[in-house]
Amino acid sequence: MATETEVGERLHQRGWRTAFTVAERVHAWAALVSAIERGYGDHIHEYTNDLYCRNWLHEAWLLLDDHIVQLWTPQIKALDDRYKAATIDDDGMALDQFHRLPGPDLWWWRRHPRILTGDLGRSLRSGGAIGTAPDTALPLGLTGLRDYGITGQLLAGAGRTPVRKTRRSVGPESGRGRRHWG
Repeated sequence: MATETEVGERLHQRGWRTAFTVAERVHAWAALVSAIERGYGDHIHEYTNDLYCRNWLHEAWLLLDDHIVQLWTPQIKALDDRYKAATIDDDGMALDQFHRLPGPDLWWWRRHPRILTGDLGRSLRSGGAIGTAPDTALPLGLTGLRDYGITGQLLAGAGRTPVRKTRRSVGPESGRGRRHWG
């Protein structure tokens, strides 16, 4: 077993672009999970690249000292659980259309986001993924409400409190090149 620094260096020598720390890769995994919960809309190749932060953690876990593993495992497990809740297990069928899938022990490659939006959503749908648009998925998870530009009250009691969407000006005069709700 090895220290965090030794593992970062060892994985860098095996081909990772830098000698990452556990904290850096956990932070990257947390950022990706949050983006997926809100609706990851970037390109398919960015998404597959982002998934590799979880690969690094998997590889590092096999090499790290036990006390480091015990320290970080609860946070990674919580992020894994959030990822599972925000994704659909399709045994990698949709993602396999765009990226060679690694072995079955890397389970995160066999799931795709529940919320299919933007370029990623279009790509995954073309590969057979079934998901929801951000607006239809919102009442189920209630994650990232501010990112959807929704104002008003959240769910109240047994019924829903109405929510209001407003659309900001878009186009050349607004300085924005794409639609933005808020």
